[in-house]
Amino acid sequence: MKQSTFKEKYPVWTLELNKDEVKQTSAAEIVEYFKERIEAHPIAKFIAIFKHYEHTSSLPEHHIAPEIKDIENVIFCFGKEIPTTKVAAVRPRSIGVCELEDKFVIEFMEAPNETLHKVMQNWAKELKV
Repeated sequence: MKQSTFKEKYPVWTLELNKDEVKQTSAAEIVEYFKERIEAHPIAKFIAIFKHYEHTSSLPEHHIAPEIKDIENVIFCFGKEIPTTKVAAVRPRSIGVCELEDKFVIEFMEAPNETLHKVMQNWAKELKV
């Protein structure tokens, strides 16, 4: 996985997988994979699937890079504690799944809890067959 900073402030982790490296054939199938991992996790809670591409393309004025075929986000929360009000600013979590012509791009912001961040990294890496 690669770490980068989006818009000079957001720590984002990215994994690019060629379509022949995964058994899933669409962004929606990868989102379902993540949903299964979330539902099997002892403290994670599945919240929703946001069909980002569908939403953006439905707007009268929109721009989507031509290489992007689909984007969906799986939204969930690992929250087992609320030590401060600021936790609401970093929850829930979202994993974005972008489908391009020849690959999938999995991206998410760095989680404030290192252990749970590694869980998300492992889920993404385990997509590779």
